[in-house]
Amino acid sequence: MRRSINILRKSCKDLELLKALQSELKYEQSTNPFQGHQSGALGDFVLDWDAPQSQDVVLRRKCDSGEEVAVSALLGHEVLDGEGLLLPRQALMKVCIKKPGLSPVLQFDCGISSKGDDESEFAIHNAYYHRSLSCLGPSDYRGPLFSSLDPQLQDAFKEYLIARGIGEDLTNFVLLHLHRKEQGQYVNWLRKLEDMVAKNA
Repeated sequence: MRRSINILRKSCKDLELLKALQSELKYEQSTNPFQGHQSGALGDFVLDWDAPQSQDVVLRRKCDSGEEVAVSALLGHEVLDGEGLLLPRQALMKVCIKKPGLSPVLQFDCGISSKGDDESEFAIHNAYYHRSLSCLGPSDYRGPLFSSLDPQLQDAFKEYLIARGIGEDLTNFVLLHLHRKEQGQYVNWLRKLEDMVAKNA
């Protein structure tokens, strides 16, 4: 008798979870938080990596001069404001630049933030010099704290990246693409959970 009651309780809890999952899935499928947003443009970049299960994307561009630019990006952590509301997600972006025929690589760690509807901007957090991609040691001096650099030099680095296609069109594309990607992953996750719980309910 006790075993039957436990089975019934478990079955009720499974049904409650299933209903909650179905409700959330229905809501997510009926809303499109990114409808009407302009997606920006890739320019001369190509989408090199965008696996459905991964959180990041990689873009590449080869300039006429033979210079190679690689960009990898993923969404940052969710942040709550003082009232418990979610703030717009920022993206973390790495930009690597390699000159033709040379081993050294310049790496820039950047953040992309939304300035409002269909507008974004990027800021450089770090600039590194690597002798080569195969010689990355933890004790190597890679450069000073970026914020400690002369403001003119900081601006010059940003203009250097903008000249290589890291402008508002690209950052708009990256930010919106990553948000849409995560939304799709969340819906797929809900579907998988629904299927699993439904089989045991």
